[in-house]
Amino acid sequence: MEQSGTSTLLQGVVQDLASGVASALRGGGHAPLPGEALNDRADGVTLAAVRVLGADLLLPYVLSGTAPPAHELATVHTAAQAFAPRPDAAPAVAWSHWGMMRALRRVDPAFGGPAPAEPGTDWLSREPWQGLTHRLAVLAPLAVPGEDSAVSRGAQERVVDLSRGFVRAVRRRDWRQAAGAGRWLALLEGVPETLGLDAGLDFVELMADGDACVALQVGAARLMLTGVAA
Repeated sequence: MEQSGTSTLLQGVVQDLASGVASALRGGGHAPLPGEALNDRADGVTLAAVRVLGADLLLPYVLSGTAPPAHELATVHTAAQAFAPRPDAAPAVAWSHWGMMRALRRVDPAFGGPAPAEPGTDWLSREPWQGLTHRLAVLAPLAVPGEDSAVSRGAQERVVDLSRGFVRAVRRRDWRQAAGAGRWLALLEGVPETLGLDAGLDFVELMADGDACVALQVGAARLMLTGVAA
């Protein structure tokens, strides 16, 4: 019962933080990120929620080239250190941490140390399109204009497979996976025009019924599609 309560609390904090990011993105990526969810609340659940969102918590600052408030930056630093992946971590975990560290380096000039090494990407070429879509949707925070990585290059090579995965996710009503895949497709070149990505993203957000994590991904995708984030 206690574990279930903690999970519910964690999901609530994730939604709060994602809602703040989505709100900033609706302002074109330039509005200040509401920081109330992080004020005076660097407890374990909050740090875990920050780790769940990963690099996306810093996305409005990355897009606008502004510095986060000191308390938000400190919380992201702490979460990155507290949830550093083990050497045998799954690719999604390792890459998510890599993205978080890369975002910190972009928004915090004082963030020292060597640039993080990229994890392996063997899975990118061998995954069937269904599994590829799942993995890339989880790694949607890496879909940022101007951010070169082995994942983004590999995703570009499989844009048709990812398009198939987007359609499949919509049909399965997996709105979070569809939103994450759609964000990648908004970044990549060569997406089939017949996909109807714009309308598809509108439908996904509508059907997600207020899920802030979906709104965040769709908001990021829209900024890329309109050229605001480029």
